[in-house]
Amino acid sequence: MLAKHAGVARHAYNWGLWLTKNILNHNQHNPDNKLKFPTAIDLHKLLVAMVKPKDYWYYQVSKTAPQYALRYLSEAWKRCFNRVSGQPKFKKKGRDDSLTLDGSISVGFNQIKLPRIGWIKTYEVLPDNVNPKSVTISKKAGRWFISFKIEKETQITDKSVDVVGVDC
Repeated sequence: MLAKHAGVARHAYNWGLWLTKNILNHNQHNPDNKLKFPTAIDLHKLLVAMVKPKDYWYYQVSKTAPQYALRYLSEAWKRCFNRVSGQPKFKKKGRDDSLTLDGSISVGFNQIKLPRIGWIKTYEVLPDNVNPKSVTISKKAGRWFISFKIEKETQITDKSVDVVGVDC
């Protein structure tokens, strides 16, 4: 089931990359009739309208897998336009597969419940008081790894000394 989620995320990313490259190519060859470069939200709306009706397997996975993939694609294009990195590249099956999920995520003693996947056993004991906002699952060297994004309140420390001295 994790591989299916990663496959949908990869397909959404590659589809969005194909579409954005075509838009950039169109804008380069038609300077008088430029198309608006789509945001992640625009890409997701187009994905729902164009791809989901014909690709039934999109409905077998969590909706957040393709949403986050398109969000990451949008961030990659922003880094490219700001000249921080090069153009995004198409993702290949089996190479650095990953997906991000959010929503109703529950943490147990050594297991985690993910939307549309169910309970997954972990090899480390997870803290009970942690409520993850999202999880990123990646496959490296044939094994699946999970990382959590949690919200933690910062504690403000009081000043212990009112006066600061400077030696010259």
